Amino acid sequence: MAVFSDSAFDNHERVLFCRDADIGLQAIIAIHSTALGPAAGGARLWSYETDDDALHDALRLSQGMSFKNAMAGLKLGGGKAVIIKTPDFDGSDAIYERFGEFVDSLGGDYITAEDVGMSVGIMETVSKKTAYVTGLPQKSGKAGGDPSPKTAFGLLRGIEAAARFKLGRNDLEGLSVAVQGVGKVGYHLCRLLHEAGATLVVTDIVVDRVQRACDEFGAAASSPDEILFAPVDVVSPCALGAIFTQATIPRLQAGIIAGGANNQLETHEDGQRILDRGILYAPDYVINGGGIINVACEYEGEVDDATVMELVAKIGPRLTGIFEEAERSGEPTNVIADREARRIINSKRHQA
Repeated sequence: MAVFSDSAFDNHERVLFCRDADIGLQAIIAIHSTALGPAAGGARLWSYETDDDALHDALRLSQGMSFKNAMAGLKLGGGKAVIIKTPDFDGSDAIYERFGEFVDSLGGDYITAEDVGMSVGIMETVSKKTAYVTGLPQKSGKAGGDPSPKTAFGLLRGIEAAARFKLGRNDLEGLSVAVQGVGKVGYHLCRLLHEAGATLVVTDIVVDRVQRACDEFGAAASSPDEILFAPVDVVSPCALGAIFTQATIPRLQAGIIAGGANNQLETHEDGQRILDRGILYAPDYVINGGGIINVACEYEGEVDDATVMELVAKIGPRLTGIFEEAERSGEPTNVIADREARRIINSKRHQA
């Protein structure tokens, strides 16, 4: 397993390999940067073909969290954890408690939370062994709980900003949106889009989720292989990343990409390919920042839910600024966002 030569290694501060063979835990915690504050980012439960794939995912995701937290104006660095779902993985409380002990061993340099494959209940189990955990049950009126509704709300505001900038639209009535992945974030996004009058095309690897979206929101179903190429105004990926590639970008028909998945571009150069197609791309770690804003407010404590919503709503204007700068400079939006995120992180690092 090559760490320093991995293409996603971006001067990460620390990578912790966690294993307890007796209970079946294998996990990786990657801390990209603590320049802005403790590294915050969710723990993902996933089945990987190889350990190298798990490491690469952890490195990419943790760097993305550094950029996400910087662009959201949070006093948090970037980190991520992946718990490897092996063939004999049993999901026992002992596994998650042991993971909590590894998190605790970092002394607050990493704050974990819920991500793909995890739940509020699991985070409660993790919290038995560490205080450095968020995404716990929400107290009345306060920040906390499942962050996915906040992520979806940020996506809605981002889609509104993109539709205004690209299409000159002041509302979403009749806007066609293809949503890839209708689990937690995707489901809540579909609900918000439906309420705003958008028409939906959806897919998911779990058939029941697709049926639920069709029944509740009048969505049309698409196959997972074709959803990205639907003839719609907006394609909104809300599943896993690395889906916009040299092979897929030429087939896109949407004028806007605006979704909740992390690391949507397979390579940095894919941003230019999207621009060359005349497609407006909302950088993923900017538009999907609602969840981590909720997590940060929960960790700080004594922040009410209304304040969280106000902070998440700022994602729209933040994206508009990126769109305008990209138009002025002729550069891809991902380049604009990356440069600004690095500037924020480096300016703080140089003050230390």
